[in-house]
Amino acid sequence: MNYKIAVPMENGELCAHFGHCQKFAVISVENNNIINHQEIVPPEHQPGLYPRWIAQFGVTDVIAGGMGQQAISLFNQQNINVFVGAPIKAPKELVEDFLANNLSLTANYCNH
Repeated sequence: MNYKIAVPMENGELCAHFGHCQKFAVISVENNNIINHQEIVPPEHQPGLYPRWIAQFGVTDVIAGGMGQQAISLFNQQNINVFVGAPIKAPKELVEDFLANNLSLTANYCNH
């Protein structure tokens, strides 16, 4: 399976709230192998902007700690799957967990 997974980052690890991240890791996966990892600085956060902005990179999935329901809906409108409640880890570790069906998701940290 091929994926392009975005992970919001802060200080090299998952940022608990995607809208406040410093960068996004965009990790490309082909046949369950990571083939590329790039870090992209997002534009200034504005409600509703990131789902469209992320979609332009061909992202298929987002792994996040917390995210508002409106943002989840906007990602889904861009045909991007959203996984919330991920633990604070390095993006590559999260993607490896995702690929191994071991991504541990808990409560959505964001409830607005």
